[in-house]
Amino acid sequence: MLKKARKNGNFYFVFSLVIMAVLFYSSAQTYETQSQLSLLERLLSNEPFKETLENVSFQYADDVVSIEEKGYFSFVEFFIRKLAHFGSYFLLGSGFFLSLLPKIKTIGFAAFFSWLSATGYAGMDEFHQMLTQDRTPLFQDVMLDSFGALTAILLCCLIFSRTKRRAL
Repeated sequence: MLKKARKNGNFYFVFSLVIMAVLFYSSAQTYETQSQLSLLERLLSNEPFKETLENVSFQYADDVVSIEEKGYFSFVEFFIRKLAHFGSYFLLGSGFFLSLLPKIKTIGFAAFFSWLSATGYAGMDEFHQMLTQDRTPLFQDVMLDSFGALTAILLCCLIFSRTKRRAL
């Protein structure tokens, strides 16, 4: 039964719905609720790689991101949060693609509509954050989310096109 659900895409559709639910729940939490600073302070108390990371400084949205501006632990948490954005939408994009491909049967269309769906959900997710106390919606996060989904979808396309060639 699971094999059939994977083959017809229903398993991946449910997987995508679960990812969307987790994202919705996460967006409904305040920044303070999600903060991992105390955990990072305990785990990284000796501030590993601080000397190397002190040279890293860049602009994200309207903020300067650096150890000097944010402090070591907030700087590390920034990257964890952005990796979570990229990773969750990587999973969402692949889930959308794998659920649509058996129904659409054209890799290009499945890729396009999967990316469009993931990007649309990213926009709605940032809008949801705007309605949540102490959260700031960022267009840059939508772009990062969209890139995460696109990366997964292109990887899926590459794998499917290679396996299709080998089958011939």
